[in-house]
Amino acid sequence: MKRQKIVILGSTGSIGTSTLDVVRKFRDTFEVHALAAGRNIQRLAEQAREFAVKTVVISHAEDLPLAQSLLPEKTQILVGVPGMCTVAKDPDVDVVLCAVVGTAGLLPVMDAARAGKRIALASKEVLVMAGEIVQKEVKASGAVLLPVDSEHSAIFQCLQGGERRDVSRLILTASGGPFRTLPKAEMAAIRPESAARHPTWKMGKKITIDSASLMNKALELIEAVHLFQIPESQIDVVVHPQSLVHSMVEFADATLLAQMSVPDMRSPIQYALTYPRKLPGLLKPLDFKTLISMTFEPVDDDRFPAIQMARRALQIRGAAPAVLNAANEIAVERFVRGEVCFTDIFAIVNDALNHYEPTPNPTLDSILEADALAREHARNWMAHG
Repeated sequence: MKRQKIVILGSTGSIGTSTLDVVRKFRDTFEVHALAAGRNIQRLAEQAREFAVKTVVISHAEDLPLAQSLLPEKTQILVGVPGMCTVAKDPDVDVVLCAVVGTAGLLPVMDAARAGKRIALASKEVLVMAGEIVQKEVKASGAVLLPVDSEHSAIFQCLQGGERRDVSRLILTASGGPFRTLPKAEMAAIRPESAARHPTWKMGKKITIDSASLMNKALELIEAVHLFQIPESQIDVVVHPQSLVHSMVEFADATLLAQMSVPDMRSPIQYALTYPRKLPGLLKPLDFKTLISMTFEPVDDDRFPAIQMARRALQIRGAAPAVLNAANEIAVERFVRGEVCFTDIFAIVNDALNHYEPTPNPTLDSILEADALAREHARNWMAHG
């Protein structure tokens, strides 16, 4: 049986390295065709050598001499978003897994969709920015778009247990992050190093800080609207600190289907790659003899307003979700640099939404323009009072 050729965009990050763990488990099924990464050239070169990868993509041209010194002479080295687009639409490629942080994954995913690829999507920003446009390309080409986020993968799996027309509600679960019980008065003093430590999941710095602010769940809500073609009014979020129930679907008869497992991103990654098969993999079974309890709590919208901001962005329509995402990216960067406090992240995003003038049926160009303007607005934002 011919092995499927896979491209991993964001190979040196948490999702990328977990994907390679899955590929090691299924070497007879997958062949790594190309890898793309940011500035961690040493790790990229190690991955490329291990999997005999013919093409790599680096994010910055100034890293080219280092990459050339670490990689075999015959390895093709491409640069930036154009390089990722090239490997994403390569006719020899079967699967494109996108785990690029930020907006850089949008154009490669668009090209993969136009080329009819199976797309395993971990980059929330792609559908947050341009969900309707991406889905239109997927449908036109016959591409397959599968979620890699644990929450969306859980919903995708639960939806197979009933008719779509009978779905009444999607329920996304959130761990609540490290500040779930912290009083509001103390949140402004949160330090970046504390926000970058997640109590359950091992993730990159940006997504971990987004989890601490619940902005990650806000982006997931927007993504769910586009993935499952359901209004935001039929999507709820509940805090589940143990992170064992990854999300739920409620049907018209008030019954729920939930997907459970130990928290390990290799599980949704494997399912996106091997769908529709559920094969023995790397995941450890849940041990109910040691499972003490599971709890569920409502989101405190006063301390964590990000989810309500996501709902507002969806109601504004146009490129408002892209504005929310862009402003948040810059706000997190500024928080990490010590320029703003933790609660300023919410203020910056809210201010960007206030200044956005919506246009109906935005094009990709107008979305990218709104993204750029929101970033500039967030960079110039100054606290008042």
